[in-house]
Amino acid sequence: MNIFARFWLEKDDKSYIGVGRAELLTRIAESGSISKAAKQMRMSYKAAWDSVDIMNKLSPSPLVQSNNGGKGGGGTKLTPLGHQALETFNEIERVKNIFFDYLDNAQDFDEILKRLSHLESALEGFKKP
Repeated sequence: MNIFARFWLEKDDKSYIGVGRAELLTRIAESGSISKAAKQMRMSYKAAWDSVDIMNKLSPSPLVQSNNGGKGGGGTKLTPLGHQALETFNEIERVKNIFFDYLDNAQDFDEILKRLSHLESALEGFKKP
């Protein structure tokens, strides 16, 4: 048996960052453009812009910053907080995958429960203060 799961971050009871928004942030960072990122993801510019707007409004400061055109042209980039948000999301995703990889290929429910018990014992010292 294998176990699958997705997660997302919420803030103020609103969806903040999930797999799709993390991918959008990654593509914005790589392309320097919300429009290019949206095209790469096969989504509308409006949907991409709305996602960026929601993330920016939920953040203490913007994750994405756009600069209007001019001599050097316009562009969009992640702010330091945007890079930190993306790095944090990706790190949670990495650790989640380690967790579920440990549970994968269990023969039955008893084996899953045994592995979970082992993990719980190993993490006992890490409980929230």
